[in-house]
Amino acid sequence: MIEKLNQFLSDMLNKEKEYNWHVTKNVILNINSNDLWNIISNPSNLENFHPFCKKNPTIKWPGIDSIDQIHYYNNMIYERTFYEWTDKKGYKLEIGKKKSYKSLVYWDIKKEGKKSELSIKIIPHLLNRGKKIIYFFPFFFIVKPRLESYLDNVFKGLEYHIQTKKKVKKNQFGKHPWFTI
Repeated sequence: MIEKLNQFLSDMLNKEKEYNWHVTKNVILNINSNDLWNIISNPSNLENFHPFCKKNPTIKWPGIDSIDQIHYYNNMIYERTFYEWTDKKGYKLEIGKKKSYKSLVYWDIKKEGKKSELSIKIIPHLLNRGKKIIYFFPFFFIVKPRLESYLDNVFKGLEYHIQTKKKVKKNQFGKHPWFTI
């Protein structure tokens, strides 16, 4: 079992090398790191703070090999498979449509006194493999700005949920061309 896990982690590290670029955003949240972990590690957690998520059914939860889905408001369904899970620190996952290319996403929590810093790094598959010269402009002028906007909305939703304890509404902070209708 441990041998298979080590091989899987090695495969994932090699997979990351296939991509050219990533998009990372950070936010300081007015919540301690343990409480933040409880929010982002609960089953179906995205339903509470993700403004483009209609539902977030859990298939297997929690820990390594967790699987859930994101049903976006544009009726697209992505599956998330978690290949690294460190309690109270974060996780790494693959995300995408079934039987399609996958993007990598890393969620990382750092303690900042009584507050927390959450970092989300996305390594998208879209326009991010192969010759850098060909994909440079489409990635940096289309993919990266849209992913930054996406992450800004997720962070706003998380801040809203932390402050109010309420679920975010559909497109609460604006629409996104890839995930909403």
